[in-house]
Amino acid sequence: MDKIRALNVFRRVVELGSFKGAAEDLNLSKAAISKNINELEDYLQSPLINRTTRKLHITENGQLYYNQVCNVLDSLKHADLSVIESSHTLKGSLKISAPMSLGIIEINPIVCAFMALNPELSIELVMSDQYIDLIEQGVDIAIRGGGELNNSSLRSRKLIDMRRVLCASPHYLAQSEPLTTPDDLIKHKCLIYSFSSSARRWLFKNQDQIKEVELSQGAYVVNNGLALKQTACLGHGIILIPRLFIRDELEKKELVEVLPEWKAGNHSLYMVYPYHKEQSHKVREFIDFVVNHFENKNIL
Repeated sequence: MDKIRALNVFRRVVELGSFKGAAEDLNLSKAAISKNINELEDYLQSPLINRTTRKLHITENGQLYYNQVCNVLDSLKHADLSVIESSHTLKGSLKISAPMSLGIIEINPIVCAFMALNPELSIELVMSDQYIDLIEQGVDIAIRGGGELNNSSLRSRKLIDMRRVLCASPHYLAQSEPLTTPDDLIKHKCLIYSFSSSARRWLFKNQDQIKEVELSQGAYVVNNGLALKQTACLGHGIILIPRLFIRDELEKKELVEVLPEWKAGNHSLYMVYPYHKEQSHKVREFIDFVVNHFENKNIL
C-alpha cells in the first residue's frame, strides 16, 4: 500500500462525500479509490467509512483519523513549500473565489496586479455570488461579504466595511410618490439582490430611531449586483447597494441617494480561507496584498 496516496484518497473521499467525486478529483478510477480505502481499513483493522447505496457515512474512528490525516498531509505539504518558497519566488497555483460584481469591479484588478508581481504563480479566479464549499472545491482563498463564520474549519480576516446606499434614478423619482421616511418604501418599486442575507428586510437608523422595512414582494429580484445597478439606472426602482458599486453613477447623477439621513448597515467584506492554509506562503502573501490594497485606497 502506498500510504501517502491512500491517505490523500481517504481525505478527498471524506471531503467530497463520494468515491466517484474523489476519483474525478484525483484522476483515478473508482476501483482504485475503493482499493485504497479497503487497504487502509485493513491496515488499521477498523472501518473508516460505512458505504450504502445512497450515501457514505464516516465512522467515529474515521472522523478522528480524518482530522489527524489532514494535519499530517498539510504538514508534509508545508514542508515541501518551505523549501520551494525559500527563494521568495511564489510558485505553484492559487485558487481564489470572489463575488461576481465585486470581482469585476475591484478584485480582478487586484489579482492582475498580484499576478504581475509573481509571474511564476498560476492563478484561477472563480467569480460567483453563490457561497461554495472552499474545502470541497479546493479554493485557497474566498472574498466574501457577511458576518461570523459558522464553520470551524475556516478562518477569516476582515477587509473593510462597505457603506450601503439607498438610491434610484432621477427619472424614477420624478414620476413616483415622494419619499420622506423608510416606511414609504412599501409604496415604491424596490429592486432586490436575492443573495443578500437580508434581501427583503431593509434596516435603517437615523440617530436614535430605527426602522425595519419588510418587502414582501420586490418589483425585480436578481442575483447579481451589476444587473441590479443597471436596472435602477434604467428607472425601474429603488436599490440598496454598496456605494462601491455606484460611485461613478452617483457622480454622473445617473443615480441619486434618497433618504440620506437614514443610514443602512454597512456590508462587511472578509477574506476567508481553510484553516490548514494559514501557513501557506502564497496564501499569506495574497492576503497581505489585498489588505494593503484596501487600506491604501479610498473605495467607500
